Amino acid sequence: MQLARGAVGLTVAKVGEALVMAQVCDDLLLAYPALNPARCSELARLPRTKRVFIAVDSVEAVDAISTVVGSSRHTIGILVDLDVGHHRTGVQTPADALELAQYIDRSSGVCLDGILFFPGHLSHGPPEANVSGLQAISALLAETLDLWRRSGLHARIVSGGSTPSAMQSHLIPELTEFRPGTYIFNDMNCVRSGCATLEDCAARIVATVASTAVPGQVVLDAGSKTLTSDRCGPAPDSGHGFIVEYPAAKIAKLSEEHAQMDVTQCDRSPTIGERVTIIPNHICPCINLQDNVWWQEPGEAPQSLLVLKQANPPTV
Repeated sequence: MQLARGAVGLTVAKVGEALVMAQVCDDLLLAYPALNPARCSELARLPRTKRVFIAVDSVEAVDAISTVVGSSRHTIGILVDLDVGHHRTGVQTPADALELAQYIDRSSGVCLDGILFFPGHLSHGPPEANVSGLQAISALLAETLDLWRRSGLHARIVSGGSTPSAMQSHLIPELTEFRPGTYIFNDMNCVRSGCATLEDCAARIVATVASTAVPGQVVLDAGSKTLTSDRCGPAPDSGHGFIVEYPAAKIAKLSEEHAQMDVTQCDRSPTIGERVTIIPNHICPCINLQDNVWWQEPGEAPQSLLVLKQANPPTV
């Protein structure tokens, strides 16, 4: 559906995802280095029919890919992962980026195609608070690209972005493509950072009230195995998700199978067996944790959806 609306490619995190998405897309970016020889061998099969790019921040990653692909007639595009402030992965300076780019340019089986970055450190504030940070990223990219040009190298692709910063991509003119992901569903991280509303959150957990024995508390059958233990980045004290029917409630504590919901601020309290709807803090791992996903069409009565779910464990 995204490709039909104009997306030019898909980003994946691992080789297994690339092999699946290759069934529907001809342009794939693996935003995580494949180092294991078996994974590199699997990845090497894709360039025969697909455009494949992979982000790296080490010569070891380049060597792992080059060793497997170098003897074939096909190449894999390489993007140098540049750390722009999130401090998770990425080379640390423009000079480091140039050094790795030169190494890639000398390696067989791979092609230096550009730069990848992730502005994840800008996700936890209102959009207007990101302006100076995005401008700083632009300056860093400009410095890196200028260094490459003066050394005879070209970055055809500058790939970056995130859901919170997507609508401000114009503040980074060096950008040639951006990669929002969470926007497909949205979550409380998006809501509390100001880039989505509650109505924009498409995926929700339906859970059942299992206990009301402790005063001021309701226990739901959706613990960390369902909601994950991720806190909300912009509001870490807001609890483990938002209960749509009880906005004043707070999921204060999670264990594997239990969500302990503080209802002391609520006008009314849920009853045993009642179904409630939760918008998670971080929808991405929640999708990964669920065995079943129910699709609700516009105009479909919510009650009919709940009946479908009645015999199932908590689902998205």
